[in-house]
Amino acid sequence: ALQLTESGGGSVQAGGSLKLSCAISPNRASLFTMGWFRQAPGKEREGVATLTSGGYTAYAEFVQGRFTIVRDDPANILYLQMNSLKPEDTAIYYCAATSRPVIRRQLRSGEIDYWGQGTQVTVSS
Repeated sequence: ALQLTESGGGSVQAGGSLKLSCAISPNRASLFTMGWFRQAPGKEREGVATLTSGGYTAYAEFVQGRFTIVRDDPANILYLQMNSLKPEDTAIYYCAATSRPVIRRQLRSGEIDYWGQGTQVTVSS
C-alpha cells in the first residue's frame, strides 16, 4: 500500500504561483502512475495532471500551459507547480496513484487505488 501526504496549499492572488508536494511512502512511486485531482465546492472531483510510470505527462485542458507535474524519484515526492493561478483554480487538491496500466492519457478518478488527504488552494481575484 502507498501512503500519500500532500502539502503546499494556501491562499494566493490571481496570477500567482503555488507548488504542491506529495510525499510518497514507501519508495515505490516509479511503479505507479501518479496524478493530481481537484474538487471545488459543489463540483465533482476532476483530473488535473497525470505522470505515468513511463514518464508520460497529461494535463487537463483548463491547466494546460500553466501547471507542471514532476516526480523527484530520489526524494520520492510528486510535485505540481501551478503558475498563473485563477480564481476558478480554487479547490482541494488531491494526490493520487494507481497500479493499473495507464497509457498516454489522463487518470480517471474511478481507477485510483490510493488518495492523499488533500490540500486547500484558494485563489482570490
